[in-house]
Amino acid sequence: MAANTMHAMVLDSPGRPLRMERRPVPRPGADEVLIRVRACGICRTDLHIVDGELADGVLPIVPGHQIVGEVVGYGKNVQGLAVGTRVGVPWLGWTCGTCEYCLSGRENLCERARFTGFHLDGGFAEYAVADARYCFPIPGDYPDLQAAPLLCAGLIGYRSFRMAGEARRLGIYGFGAAAHIITQVAVHQGREVYAFTREGDVAAQAFAREMGAVWAGVSGQPPPSPLGAALIFAPAGELVPIALRAVVRGGTVVCGGIHMSDIPAFPYTDLWGERVIRSVANLTRQDGHEFLDLAPRIPVRTAVQAFALEQANEALDALRSGRLRGAGVLIPEQPSA
Repeated sequence: MAANTMHAMVLDSPGRPLRMERRPVPRPGADEVLIRVRACGICRTDLHIVDGELADGVLPIVPGHQIVGEVVGYGKNVQGLAVGTRVGVPWLGWTCGTCEYCLSGRENLCERARFTGFHLDGGFAEYAVADARYCFPIPGDYPDLQAAPLLCAGLIGYRSFRMAGEARRLGIYGFGAAAHIITQVAVHQGREVYAFTREGDVAAQAFAREMGAVWAGVSGQPPPSPLGAALIFAPAGELVPIALRAVVRGGTVVCGGIHMSDIPAFPYTDLWGERVIRSVANLTRQDGHEFLDLAPRIPVRTAVQAFALEQANEALDALRSGRLRGAGVLIPEQPSA
């Protein structure tokens, strides 16, 4: 049984710290489930929302879109998600299901889409409601804390990785939550990973090598071998021309973030030779099912740093400053697994 009230961390306006609020436990709509949150990952997108770098969100809002929890109630139209089922809730929280994008397998581009922790209250709380269509069963191999980063860092990383094609040498710019997950996938497939970090971040470089990277260095320096493709997870537009110069002809540079600073001008010769720049927008349910089936077979192991719910601001500061190793995860209470 769900409680009547809960604690939630609420964003009232961008640029201000989240505040703890006691509020009624939400009731699920006809197509929704009520989830007792057991863990919620902290994502750079949460940071962009809190810092006001993304427009058109809803305020006040409970952030958090890497939710792992237990179904404790559901609406009248929900089927297949019984009370007690452990599920994960990602960034993409609702789509119309009728537009040309939804009908052509590109629901991630739905113009009416709503996003968890941005338009819909998310998982920085003890309870959350979610559209049952966008709840994924969580593999039993993963404890709650280790499962949470799979739901955005893993899923967006996986979509970015697939867009890199069959490149054998893969560069990754910005070695955080998504990078440490996707490096494991790439190494499992026999690819070489070259990791690029901020200048002087020897800890991140060591972490990248620990995850299986064959080389780790500073973002501005060229890799020891030309890259077949590059993934950019850091929100720094100046990395795009640098990555273009690092990839071979026909290579792809994939921008994996929802927000990035402006890309500076660069000579056409850096793009010429059928090099490609492309962005990644959100995820599809197909991405979720594919990746959550693949992850335990590798197996992907997530490095996490846990914070109590009331430490959400501290956790966001750690992410902002680059102090997190792997992924940060909020826990409303001590998980049982």
